Amino acid sequence: MTVKYHGLARPFVTIALAASVGTAAASGFQIREQSAKALGNAMAGATANAEDVSYMAYNPATIGRLPENQLTGNLSYIDPELELSRAQASTALGTPIGGSTPEGDVNAAVPALAGKWRLNEKFDLGLGVYSFWGLKTDYNRAWIGRYHAVDTNLTTVAINPVLAFKPTPQFSVAGGLIAQYADARLTNAIDFGTIGAAQGIPGASPGNQDGFARVTGDDWGFGFNLGALYELTPTTRIGIAYRSKVEHTLEGNARFDPDQAGIANTLGGAFNDTGGKADLTTPATASLGVLHQVNKRLALMAEVQWTDWSEFGRLVVEFDNNTPNSVTDNDWNDTWFASIGASYRLTERWLLRGGLAYDQTPIPDPRHRTPRIPGSDRRWIALGATYSPLANFDITGSWVHVFLNDAESNLKAGDEGNSARGNLTGTYEVAADVFSLQAGWRF
Repeated sequence: MTVKYHGLARPFVTIALAASVGTAAASGFQIREQSAKALGNAMAGATANAEDVSYMAYNPATIGRLPENQLTGNLSYIDPELELSRAQASTALGTPIGGSTPEGDVNAAVPALAGKWRLNEKFDLGLGVYSFWGLKTDYNRAWIGRYHAVDTNLTTVAINPVLAFKPTPQFSVAGGLIAQYADARLTNAIDFGTIGAAQGIPGASPGNQDGFARVTGDDWGFGFNLGALYELTPTTRIGIAYRSKVEHTLEGNARFDPDQAGIANTLGGAFNDTGGKADLTTPATASLGVLHQVNKRLALMAEVQWTDWSEFGRLVVEFDNNTPNSVTDNDWNDTWFASIGASYRLTERWLLRGGLAYDQTPIPDPRHRTPRIPGSDRRWIALGATYSPLANFDITGSWVHVFLNDAESNLKAGDEGNSARGNLTGTYEVAADVFSLQAGWRF
């Protein structure tokens, strides 16, 4: 994110966009890895399923169908691979920018915990601790797009107490509160050579006199979730769920390292360390799921979800030292996710799972596809299995492979916020594997 400084933009990484999970598994910076059982079916029927308390993350009303007290713990490991091919970069003054191109991965682990307690025949109480949103990208400080991004981390933790009410044996409704903590860190290089050359400073060399910026910020925000689950027939259920947006005002600090040539020190204190704040909204989601038990062994399921990514629009950073506001226009679109899946009861102890999914990207325009979130449309293939060694205990393992379309990026120095970052073009080639392990107890 940038601030105008004598005709050139002052690079400043916005504290509104950090995260701690790979972007490759889900669109935008959404995290779906709260249940290994749901992942094993590619999220199909997650809003309608009520296999255990882990499905409370997708529809709080599912706990109304669970007579026992339950606890589940889940750990997912996201292993993405990223490569930028045909990369070219230049400064706003037309000087080519040298550097390496990224090829590698940034792994992340995502935990989730959920529990529910039966209060009486009508009411159930649940509590979940999840991460619904997160992002992690990390590049070499000398890479070709270093003025746009070096590393990006956003970690969120949501504490979600839920109360479910079951007015009839076939119908349950629920609502919950969401207390969400967000912690952000972003860094990027600063092209003091180009800034100095634009100001006519002797000795300035565009692309060769780099400084560095670090921004951190955190905040608590609050929202809610609602859900309903209805048994159409003894073998068919339908579920709907809504999770509200959560608004954050991230407050933190910006720290700058000047270039070795001293160009930064001639700019009148424009790159002094300072405080700042920025607004970040994690979007609302709405889901619809259906599950049909074909026979004692086979269940079929489907899911659709809408995500209000257009909420993630303009980012405005306000600085404590009276520097003009920094504005970035993301111009993201709302998205749809859809999946189908099946579960097969192989034996009394073993349940096999599978599913397919399509996940739409909110970033259709290459002019807004940045190195921080190089997203594209995704296709999932998912497999999983649940083993029940005891009547009240089970273990689930799941694997998801995510295929991403190649994604063009075309960032222009003339676009808002990029005058000091320069031009950057290339094609991102991304894929990911997700491994998830879950244990559940009923008591």
